[in-house]
Amino acid sequence: MKVHALADLKHLRHVMKQRAAAMLARERAERERLEREARERRLFELAVGPVRPLRDPGRVASPPPSAQPQPLQRRRDEAAVMREALSDAFDVETLLHTDDRLSFLRPGLGPDVLVRLRAGRWSIQRQIDLHGLRTDEARDALGRFLRECHQQGLRCIRVVHGKGLGSPGRTPVLKDRVPRWLVQKSEVLAFAQARPADGGAGALIVLLRQAQGLPRDGGT
Repeated sequence: MKVHALADLKHLRHVMKQRAAAMLARERAERERLEREARERRLFELAVGPVRPLRDPGRVASPPPSAQPQPLQRRRDEAAVMREALSDAFDVETLLHTDDRLSFLRPGLGPDVLVRLRAGRWSIQRQIDLHGLRTDEARDALGRFLRECHQQGLRCIRVVHGKGLGSPGRTPVLKDRVPRWLVQKSEVLAFAQARPADGGAGALIVLLRQAQGLPRDGGT
């Protein structure tokens, strides 16, 4: 019994000694940390001079502005207006010159305009290819294209509608409808079937009205 009591006492002393050493180590570490912070603070004050804490201005932080809503409805409305403005049912037979090459001339213009257009006297400045588009897609794309070209001051453009050989039943849907759409746009002065080198029966060369405020272009 006496032997066990001595052993327990030695173990208890050892444990207490370890705890005391650990406590001293923590106290020493905390003291060193405080001294280090004090030294750093003194160095900062020596470098920048005396400082005072800022007073709370009482401002309230506002949340960041939310993202602006996209005008999706307006775009849908504009697309609807565009579809209504270009009607498939528009009767153009009285406006088209149906000779060997389909052409259109706005009333009031001389026949020399078509002659020069067919001869390639105006340089083609831009073109749109409607191949592979559905009818609604082609109509909207053509409307946007004409508006953009007119706003940019372009005068002569090419509209590629294809010959319709790949359409169901080999019916040239776009070839029939594109002229109907073009004559309804006030920006269009005239158009004629392209020369073979410019697309032949699968394309139209279109002359646009001069945009206001831009220098007049007499062609090439």
